[in-house]
Amino acid sequence: MLQRILARNETLVAIILVAFCIVTAALEPSFLSLATLFDLLRAGIVTTIFAVGVLLVLASGGIDVSFTAIAAFSMYVGTKAMIAFGMGDSILVAFLVAGVIGLALGLINGFFIASLRLPTMIVTLGTLSVFRGFLLTFVGTQLITAVPAGMRSFSRTMLVRITAPDGTFVSLPIAFLLVVFVVALTWFLLNRTMLGRSIYALGGAPESALRVGVNVVWVQYFVYAYVGVLSSVAGIVHGSLARVANPFDLVGLELSVIAAVVLGGARLSGGHGTILGTLLGVALIVVINNSLIVLGIPSTWQGVVTGGLILFGTGAPALRARLAALRED
Repeated sequence: MLQRILARNETLVAIILVAFCIVTAALEPSFLSLATLFDLLRAGIVTTIFAVGVLLVLASGGIDVSFTAIAAFSMYVGTKAMIAFGMGDSILVAFLVAGVIGLALGLINGFFIASLRLPTMIVTLGTLSVFRGFLLTFVGTQLITAVPAGMRSFSRTMLVRITAPDGTFVSLPIAFLLVVFVVALTWFLLNRTMLGRSIYALGGAPESALRVGVNVVWVQYFVYAYVGVLSSVAGIVHGSLARVANPFDLVGLELSVIAAVVLGGARLSGGHGTILGTLLGVALIVVINNSLIVLGIPSTWQGVVTGGLILFGTGAPALRARLAALRED
């Protein structure tokens, strides 16, 4: 039992996470503070929502790199639409408008992948460029600093607001509740529904999934539509917390998000991945990026570390499988 637990990706990532926190705290004692904890939780909100969507894609045997473009498109177009039609007094309207846009863009991915059976990587690379190019060419490139009232109110609403021992105020935005909801909903979907089992079956053995009656087309449409909606939610949360709608934001986070999910145990070959592992992967990425800043290490090292973590996350399972095969021989 203990050997199986130690062999899991989640355990390995948790050990690395704890070790990294210990080293960082030893070098910079201020790292162990309530303010740092809240900063890390706040920094992980958007990344976690993205990562949950990417988990579904990887589990289904695909890969999506267009989710940040969908988020930026939904956030910026939704914000402009709310301002133009004067309907931005409620954050629920913002999520609804952006969600419809994200759903439509996700279904475009689903059409090319599920109906035309094109490779997921090629499709999402193409739609990444198309969505982003259309946004910047036909919608706009100007920052919207006067975001709708609903988004401003959402950014100012705090779930927790306390005074730290040094007298400073630390807070956690209510947007964190969205992360809890998205994580809980997706965990239930993957672990307690036939749809979730179909997603894993499709990623693990597509031909076997077809033979047992899995509706592959419907499952793929659902996965990419779900990612589209989650991406739009992440976009609105990002724009609200920043209090600015910037069409150049978010795109470029794909590597960090995919690294977090892969580190958590999801495989690029499909059929694997857990919510717990994804959360641990996100935590490790967020802690590393924050720690580099705290320790005064140049931000250019973030890319080096992220790339190394992807290699580690994909190489560790393969190495374990090879060692297990050698032991059986």
